[in-house]
Amino acid sequence: MNNIKIFISNFLNRSGFQVILATILSRVFSFVASWLALQLIPNKELGLVIFSYNIILFIIPLTGLGLYQSLIRYAPLLQKTEDKIQLFKYVLKKGVLVTILIIFCLLFVCFFFPFENNEVKSYIIYLSLALLPEYLFQLLKVQYRILHQNKKSVKLDVLYNIFLVLLVGTLSYSFQEKGYVLALLLSPILVTTLCRKDLSWNIKNKPNIVNWEFWKYGLFAGFTSVVSQLLVSIDILVIGILLSNPAYVTDYKYISIIPISLLFLSKAFMTTDYVTITERIYDKKYIVNYVKNYISLFSTISAVILFISYFWGPNILSLFDITFSKYDSSFFILTLGVSSILILRGLFGNLLSSIGKVNINLIIVLIAVGLNISGNYYLVPKLGVKGAIITSATIMFFTSIASSLTFLYYYNIFLKNDK
Repeated sequence: MNNIKIFISNFLNRSGFQVILATILSRVFSFVASWLALQLIPNKELGLVIFSYNIILFIIPLTGLGLYQSLIRYAPLLQKTEDKIQLFKYVLKKGVLVTILIIFCLLFVCFFFPFENNEVKSYIIYLSLALLPEYLFQLLKVQYRILHQNKKSVKLDVLYNIFLVLLVGTLSYSFQEKGYVLALLLSPILVTTLCRKDLSWNIKNKPNIVNWEFWKYGLFAGFTSVVSQLLVSIDILVIGILLSNPAYVTDYKYISIIPISLLFLSKAFMTTDYVTITERIYDKKYIVNYVKNYISLFSTISAVILFISYFWGPNILSLFDITFSKYDSSFFILTLGVSSILILRGLFGNLLSSIGKVNINLIIVLIAVGLNISGNYYLVPKLGVKGAIITSATIMFFTSIASSLTFLYYYNIFLKNDK
């Protein structure tokens, strides 16, 4: 128990509480922005914008070929702050050039692709311009984290979502769906403009740490994020395809809102501690103690969550609608799956990235996508929404165990190679 207290104290000393609070605030503001758009824009027009923006969201992790993800893995391995800043400037300069090229490629594809709806084509063209400020936004957050300025990083995230709420409210009220598109475009532009003094690419020399592995890491990390987003979307897509009643899609979405939202706890810890973990990745004693304390803490948290979901699941679901209470067993099953991520995957997936094995994360997620599609196509026709829930929970356990075992295997090799 004393070890866990020290573990939590160290987390709080690294601005952990501020990260959790900022994560919650960002989610609240994001929800408010979505709610405002729903109130101010007709459903059909809003759906077209959301569809178009989802395409952009899939591309964002690949902006700059994922170099900002290379930065957060390799910068902590550098001893001098000056070297970290030089690496940031290199990633800024090269990433901006690559992102501009990606935007031109996307515009080229939009020009020749036969869209059934010209409005979707127009929205994608306009929203593609957000790729560059989104890259700068992600890069700024990483820069603050590698300099151990976690408070500054999460404040930037909150500020982005505040701008989003204000712009969605004012512009959607005045210009409906076109205003919403403009709000999505202006939000990252405004927040990066405010931090423009931190965006300098005056590179003295090319950092020695930059090589093919550096670029490859970012690319694999980007693809891993894209496939992970796809993994989240599969259940809803399959339910929509296999079950004729659209209400089942709504049922699944609201059953999963609370369990999936709980993942912010693990994300907040990794956002706070990832740089420190990477800096000390060669210190086996530190990593082993961190793993033990993390698993102990999140096992306790998960036990409390599971207890509440088992005994009060129907009451929690009825907060959305009384008809959802019939899904209490599905709610508990999904919470079980989420607990495996809280205890294992959230930790070991990031540890794999810390030792440079982000390609293993990609392989695990790709296998999970295949299993998820197969499982859904088998279980959804038989069990409906519960079939999708069972599949999701099973995949969560699979990815969690796979991440744990592969890290334990590769970490020993990683340390031997260093010797």
